[in-house]
Amino acid sequence: MVKTAVILAAGLGTRLKDRTKSKPKGFLELEGISLIQRSVDNLLAAGIEKIYIGTGYLSEIYDQFAERYSQIETIKSDQFKTTSSMYTLYNMRKKVLEDFLLLESDLLYEKDALSQLLNDSEKDIILGSGKTGSKDEVFIQTDINSNLVNMSKVPRDLDSLDAELVGISKVSKERYLSLNKHYELLQNPKIDYEYVFVQSAMEKPFFVKRLENLIWCEIDDDSHLDRAIMKVLPKIKEKDMQKIKRNILLNPGPATTTDSVKMAQIVPDICPRETEFGDLMEFVSRGLTEIVGTSKEYTSVLFGGSGTAAVEAMLSSVVPHDKTVLIVNNGAYGKRMCQIVSTYDMKYLEFKSSPIEPINLASLEDIISKNKNISHLAVIHHETTTGLLNNLSDLGFLAKKYNIEFIVDAMSSYAAIPIDMKKLNIHYLTASSNKNIQGMAGVGFVIANLSSLKKLKDIKPRSFYLNLYAQYENFIKVHQMRFTPPVQTLYALKQAVIEAKEEGIGNRYQRYSKSWELLIEELKKMNLKYLIDDQYHSKLITSIFIPSGVNFNDLHDFMYERGFTIYPGKVNDYDTFRVANIGAIDYKDMEAFLVLLKGYLNK
Repeated sequence: MVKTAVILAAGLGTRLKDRTKSKPKGFLELEGISLIQRSVDNLLAAGIEKIYIGTGYLSEIYDQFAERYSQIETIKSDQFKTTSSMYTLYNMRKKVLEDFLLLESDLLYEKDALSQLLNDSEKDIILGSGKTGSKDEVFIQTDINSNLVNMSKVPRDLDSLDAELVGISKVSKERYLSLNKHYELLQNPKIDYEYVFVQSAMEKPFFVKRLENLIWCEIDDDSHLDRAIMKVLPKIKEKDMQKIKRNILLNPGPATTTDSVKMAQIVPDICPRETEFGDLMEFVSRGLTEIVGTSKEYTSVLFGGSGTAAVEAMLSSVVPHDKTVLIVNNGAYGKRMCQIVSTYDMKYLEFKSSPIEPINLASLEDIISKNKNISHLAVIHHETTTGLLNNLSDLGFLAKKYNIEFIVDAMSSYAAIPIDMKKLNIHYLTASSNKNIQGMAGVGFVIANLSSLKKLKDIKPRSFYLNLYAQYENFIKVHQMRFTPPVQTLYALKQAVIEAKEEGIGNRYQRYSKSWELLIEELKKMNLKYLIDDQYHSKLITSIFIPSGVNFNDLHDFMYERGFTIYPGKVNDYDTFRVANIGAIDYKDMEAFLVLLKGYLNK
């Protein structure tokens, strides 16, 4: 078994410009962990007992790193400015006297890359992958026995493109002697080790092990770094999570999350007052804002807390003490708004509306027209208790007509249904991290029109912690929450924002809708009724009447034991349970649920 590894780390990293002025490329950090640290951790976990690092540029930084490990020894090349990777390897010949794994220092890769080589009986192996599209590939040509024929970055130089070079190889001591001999014969100090591999393979076969779905990347420039952060690292984390049981949450939230969002929480401990964490906060705030508006006109203000915390921050902060807020109550969450403002002894009017039918706009307008003290109209976009979707376009137009500001609780519609705050005349919108954005629970946020938000400076705060303007002002100054944030939840939220933008909110709503359409079709076949007419339905959450003779708790437990979670109804006048089709699920998950539901009802 190979117990030694060699890492080539002498290069200047010139294509990364400012990033490598003060540190070698191997010290580039992803989520606070450097590439060299990740490699060393992987190697030690794989059973490697000795690691040689061939250094050159800023070698003292590697020396300092090596002091932390008894297993690491650095070997400096004084000629790193005039030589290339093969010289760095050649320079280690007096120390490396056994079989070893050879790695480049600028790699991000999954752990399986090492075990695939270590557990293979072949003594000499070049690790290859399928197509990566990284734009800087080294292509490999092999013969019918998967032995190396040639390598090049120029596809036309090769007769076939059979793999891409990963930058991890298993090298026997005999092969190492062969490589050194060919290097001496070539008398070219600037030659890369890949070319010498080809020369050695002409003398003795050099096996290429191609792993089609290997997750990895090399980081040579800023585009590579972006790809590593946005795509490769989340996939590696997701693969690490595959052994974790996947539950299908059909409750209205928290929603089922991707493994990559879960894994995003596993980061080094960090003080949230560090600049690095502030950068993360800025990324999240801007990303959340851009889902519904431009960052020039709107901003997101984040709070540690549930969605209700954000709603409370919004209501208690934006309504002047001498003004009245008109709240549309057509479900449990409209009622909750009324409870919040009542707790603060705020002036408010309650417009009660049917929980299953559209708002009567004429009646609503009549109240607004007769009450000149109303400054804000507040509504739930998607009433989570029933699945009713209120028409924001009509309500926004009504608010604009009477020159009042429009407040929207979009807890269960944000990042699912496309929303344009400017077009819909929305001044304040709230949501949370754990529903359709598909992050983890723990962050509530208010997306606000900047002009409206800045006017809050003149309103005496009703709350200390939930002071919307104070939280915004602090973020503008230092990109931090005023008080300790849920750190890991924000790392997960960053990943959720990235994935939401990759999927696209329109595409996400189509995915959700496909599951809903399947649900409705099968409910009708089973003669099961649901509350909201299709034309007013959000297509996100469905309140289903519980059939006669069925006990909800028994049904819930039956589903839960099989990996599915359903939720009780919340409308007193109707005996229902709720099924949500949000989160990281699709129609196949809904199909599986419906099979179980049919089986239960037949039983």
